[in-house]
Amino acid sequence: MSRRTADLSVCFVPIRRFTLSPFALMIDALRLASDEGDRSRQGRCEWTVMAPSLEPVVASCGTKITPFEVFSAPARRFDYVIVCGGLLDAVEQADAATLSFIRSVARSGTTLVGLCTGVFDLLRAGVMSNRRVCVSWFHYWDLLNEFPDATPVADQLFVVDGDRITCAGGVGAVDLAAWMINRHCGPASAQKSLHILQADIGRPPETPQPQPPGWRPVRNAHVQRALLMMEQNLSAPVPVRKMARGLGISERQLERSFQEALGVSPRRASLLMRLRFAMWLVTTSSQTLTAVAQQAGFSDLAHLSSAFLREYGTRPSALRSPDLRALERARPPRFLEPASGPQPRRGYGE
Repeated sequence: MSRRTADLSVCFVPIRRFTLSPFALMIDALRLASDEGDRSRQGRCEWTVMAPSLEPVVASCGTKITPFEVFSAPARRFDYVIVCGGLLDAVEQADAATLSFIRSVARSGTTLVGLCTGVFDLLRAGVMSNRRVCVSWFHYWDLLNEFPDATPVADQLFVVDGDRITCAGGVGAVDLAAWMINRHCGPASAQKSLHILQADIGRPPETPQPQPPGWRPVRNAHVQRALLMMEQNLSAPVPVRKMARGLGISERQLERSFQEALGVSPRRASLLMRLRFAMWLVTTSSQTLTAVAQQAGFSDLAHLSSAFLREYGTRPSALRSPDLRALERARPPRFLEPASGPQPRRGYGE
């Protein structure tokens, strides 16, 4: 693959313990768009996998992939170089050779893509100055903790900022792949790939992520883990007693820790988090309010409406009205907002 022949040429750079699903979804979308005969041949699209050596790279799930080749100068050979990130363990960050390669790609003018937590490696390489960076809602605070001067976007699937593209990962990788294929090979190729992958249409970059970042950082490890447990069980709230047992502490100790760290009880923290999630769904999705209530862990719409009214002075139905004053009244609880540092525009996005 030394000579450029395809309409779309992509280089994948998997970081140790990279997330397999977005990598696989992107490369499969290219495969399906590339070959009219459906023999998985590289044709209209071509791709390679590069790494510092030809040693297998281990994904976060334990699967190993073997690079096609070692790093070489991009020299406009590729349309995109995609850095595939994964676990944020300090041991599993990009090594010096990978960071050096990322910088060389930036100097060449080739478009760099940070896929999943690959955006962290672009930031570590110092190639994202004055750029917006898309990050999953799940890693929003991780990014701001490590890069307080960054401009994170956690309310879109992916962000195109000139010759830098960042994607939250997950199934959003399919949408980014479709965007690339459509741009270089045309809509018919993109749609063919999506249909075979059982996807209806490619969602645009500004499509909202499924939920917003959940809380500002706290120091107490028990509170951190409890908040994570709450966020991962929004539709079926975990009882405080069960939460405390899972953390290996007493219910009273958990209550005291929440009061000291956030000034609220665990039950109220869960309620506020679920109300905020419901507000996110009401304002960014077309789901029925009944469906929103179920997803946010309320027994029915009446329960959600009464909780909304008590907390925000308005009902969820008002958030879908043209009355912007209702949106102004329905602000997220303070403990879910940044405690200090940069304040992203629109709350958690651009």
